[in-house]
Amino acid sequence: MTSPVTARRRIAGASIGNLGELYDFFLFGFSAPVLAVHFFPKSNPTAAMLGTFAVYALAFFARPLGGLLFGFLGDRKGRINVLTTTVLLMGACTTAAGLLPTFESVGVLAPVLLVVCRLGQGLSLGGESSGSYAYVIESAPEGRRARWVGFAACTAFLPAALVGILVLAVRSGMGEAAYVGWGWRIPFLIGGVLGAAGFWLRKRLDDPEEFTEAAIEKAADDPLRTAARPRIKSMLLVTLLGSAHAVVSYLLLGFMYTFLVQVAGLGHTAALLSNAGAVAVLALLFPVFGALADRVGRKPLLLSGTALLAVVAYPAFKLASSGTVAGACLGQVLLVLAAAPCVAAGFVAQLELFPTAVRCTGHAISSNLGNAIFGGTAPLIAAALVTGFGSPLAPAFYGVAIGVFAFLVVLVLPETRRYRLRDASARRDEERKVLQAEG
Repeated sequence: MTSPVTARRRIAGASIGNLGELYDFFLFGFSAPVLAVHFFPKSNPTAAMLGTFAVYALAFFARPLGGLLFGFLGDRKGRINVLTTTVLLMGACTTAAGLLPTFESVGVLAPVLLVVCRLGQGLSLGGESSGSYAYVIESAPEGRRARWVGFAACTAFLPAALVGILVLAVRSGMGEAAYVGWGWRIPFLIGGVLGAAGFWLRKRLDDPEEFTEAAIEKAADDPLRTAARPRIKSMLLVTLLGSAHAVVSYLLLGFMYTFLVQVAGLGHTAALLSNAGAVAVLALLFPVFGALADRVGRKPLLLSGTALLAVVAYPAFKLASSGTVAGACLGQVLLVLAAAPCVAAGFVAQLELFPTAVRCTGHAISSNLGNAIFGGTAPLIAAALVTGFGSPLAPAFYGVAIGVFAFLVVLVLPETRRYRLRDASARRDEERKVLQAEG
C-alpha cells in the first residue's frame, strides 16, 4: 500500500508537471489575436482569426493519435516514462512556436510551421491528459479519488489564469506596440523553461503500486486490443461524456478572451483580467466538487452540471456581450458554475470506466477523441456562428444544445464511485453492506 508521504509526493509531482504542460497549451488561446496578425494575411482580419482558431483546433485532432501512442506506452512501459516524455515534447514545441518567423517574413510557410508546433502540442497533451490523471487516481487513497483528480485538474486549469496575468504583465510592461511586434514571444519562451522544470520533477517519481501490481497480474500482452474489444461501450461513453466539459471549458479557455475583445468591445486588460479571474475560480472549485463527488457520487453532479449548462448558456453570453466588465464577469461565472461539476465528476468517472491494466490506452483514445470533436472545435464553431449569424448570442445556442445532449449521455452512465480500479467493476457486496448500514 502506498504510504501517505509517497502519495502526497506523487500528486504534487504530477500536478506541478501539469502546471507547465497546460500553461504551454493554453497560451495559444490567449495569444490568438496577436498570432492572427503575424501568421495570416492582414488584409482580412476575420479570415485571419478563423484561421488561427482552425490551427487551435488541429491540436485537438492530434490528441487521439497522441493518446493512442502514449496511452499504449503508458500501459506497457509505465506512467512516469510517458509523463516525462510528454512534458518535454510540449516544452519543445512551445519554445519553437515562440521562435517562428512571421507571415510577413516567409509567407505561407509561417502558418505551416505554426501548425507543426501545434500538432506537436496536441500529441503531447494526448498522452498527458490521460497519463497524469491515471497516475493520480491510482495513487489516491480509497474514497478520495475524485478529490485527488479534482486537485490535479485544479493545477491543470490554473495555468490558463496564470497565462492571462502573464500576458497582461508583458503587454503592460513593454507597451502595446512592442508586445504586438515581438513581446508576444516571451510567454512562449517561458513555457519552454516550465517544460524543463516539469521534466526534472517527474524524473524523480515512480509508478504507483496500483499500476505495478496490475501490470504483473494482467494476462493480455496488447493493451490496445484489451481496451478496445470488451470496452467499446466504455470508450463510447467517455467520448460522448466529454461533450459538456470540453465545450464549456474551451469556450472559457480558448474563445472568451477573443470574444470579449473583438465582439463585445471590451478592452484587452479588462478582458484578460475577467477571463483569468473566471478560470481561476473554476480551477479552485474542482477540489470542492471532487470532494462532493466522493461523497454523493459522480452521476448527480454530472446531471446537475449538464442541466445547468443548458439553462445558463444564453444568459451567460447575453451578459458577456454587453461590453461591460460586470457583464463579462457575471457571464463567465455562469459558465464556471456549469463547468465545475462537469469537469470534477466527469474526469474521475471517465477514468474509472477502465481497468488499471489498460486505463491509459482506453481512456486516452476515447477522451482525446471527445476533446477533438467537442473541445477543439468549440472556439472555431463559436467564432463561425458569430460571423455567420451576425449575432454575439449565436454561440449560446450551441452551448444549450451541448448541455441537453450531455445530459442524455449521463442518464445512461453507470455510477462509478464504488468501482474497483483493478477491474473497473462495481463493488456490489461492499455497496450492499454500506447501504444496509446506512439504512
